[in-house]
Amino acid sequence: MPAFRLLEYTINGTTDSPARGVDVTPVISISFNESVLTTTLQNGISLTGLNQNVPLTFETENNDSTIVIRASKTLNYLTNYSFVINTILKAKNGQDFESAFNSTFTTGIDSSLKFDLLSKESLLDSIQKKTFRYFWEFGHPVSGLIRERNTSGELVTSGGSGFGIMSILVGIHRNFITRQQGLERITTITDFLLTKADRFHGAFPHWLHGSTGKTIPFSTRDNGGDLVETSYLVAGLLSASEFFDQNTDKEKDLRTKIKLIWEGVEWNWYTKNNENVLYWHWSPDYNWQMNLQIQGYNEALITYILAASSPTFPISKAVYDEGWAKKGAIKNGRSYYGLTLPLGYDFGGPLFFSHYSFLGIDPRNLKDLYGNYWQQGVQHSLINHAHCAVNPRKFFGYSDECWGLTASDTNNGYAAHSPTNDLGVISPTAALSSMPYTPEQSMKALEYFYYILGDKIYREYGFVYAFNLHNLWFASSFLAIDQGPIIIMIENHRSGLLWNYTMKNTDVQHGLNKLGFTY
Repeated sequence: MPAFRLLEYTINGTTDSPARGVDVTPVISISFNESVLTTTLQNGISLTGLNQNVPLTFETENNDSTIVIRASKTLNYLTNYSFVINTILKAKNGQDFESAFNSTFTTGIDSSLKFDLLSKESLLDSIQKKTFRYFWEFGHPVSGLIRERNTSGELVTSGGSGFGIMSILVGIHRNFITRQQGLERITTITDFLLTKADRFHGAFPHWLHGSTGKTIPFSTRDNGGDLVETSYLVAGLLSASEFFDQNTDKEKDLRTKIKLIWEGVEWNWYTKNNENVLYWHWSPDYNWQMNLQIQGYNEALITYILAASSPTFPISKAVYDEGWAKKGAIKNGRSYYGLTLPLGYDFGGPLFFSHYSFLGIDPRNLKDLYGNYWQQGVQHSLINHAHCAVNPRKFFGYSDECWGLTASDTNNGYAAHSPTNDLGVISPTAALSSMPYTPEQSMKALEYFYYILGDKIYREYGFVYAFNLHNLWFASSFLAIDQGPIIIMIENHRSGLLWNYTMKNTDVQHGLNKLGFTY
């Protein structure tokens, strides 16, 4: 006599296992090679989710060899369920089911609106205001510098603080805080940077202790100056020095302090004995052992622009041409999803490459010998969007509206997500910070993240760091270097605020001219 076994399992007509995006009123059909003893169905078949059994109804077909199963109540959206047939199930001829069967599925996305509809301008106001709260409430009480994450305690970040300074300027511009409040906070930051914070030939470490200013190592050998993070911090300070332009004692004092910090960075020293390239790190304990050259195309164009702009320790144009541009090797020119990319890696790399340097540097008319930086940002963002819309790896949840790959946490560590390193993780900052480049696609993403996924990813400080619908993982934390570009680039899209102030700086203008940029 043949064993009593399962012939076919389908859920809503598909045999996929695990199935994803399943309707919350699924129909499960199972067929056997023998007629089922129906009195064993209740105990022999189960459906569980959220650690609870789901009551089921059973209908039989084909002389009781096919069972159609439905849940007695509507299932929860975006929830993992486990369907089990155990060996309690018997055939009418008395045979036990040969071996337990287990299949999982994930229910789909609730398409109902999670928040009331707002006008586009009101929605942008709301997103910026929530995101601003991160930088205002997580400024360290002693130093004013910004915590790396909302859970970081004493650990503050130099680069994220640069983003925080720019965000404070947006907060003043949007009347989230007063000019006086912003001035006081940024003055606290500059006082701390001048009097307490560790510096290494003028450069700040990646992480500092928020009360003492002592270096917190980013890694074992990364316990000294971080030139790229320093450039983000200095860019924020330079924008603040232009913003606070009034002829009052306090604003003049702030400009003087920012000038001291800016002119103290020994950019040319980070060429490691006058090589024609900048180095990312130097440590008094490990010297140049990190040995990481800053070469394009990545997030560090701002580092070379500021190094060339320095009135005290500038680099030469040769350092830019040979180090950053690699004598033209940063050019790309290939097509991805029908879109030609001027510079950088295949498919453009993670999207933060088109954000961090351009929080203050205006890319709209920016060109040099190597490329058109507005075209770079637009094409990079469109390629990233197209990849998620096409979804070649078939990740659940990707779409024309749900897109954006950049560096972030995952459900299993950390990764620099991009079309060539796609792990199914969407980071809201990626699409939202591209709003100047791709206003239509980024606005669709914003509305989808807010109205449809908002109950999962929109919280007290804006959008969480990242999420993975394929594996039903949602980050619980917020990160300074992700929140900052959201509020800043949305503002640049709306008013050009940070672009206008940063590009007013005569040192920055000098550096751009020196490197051969037109703008």
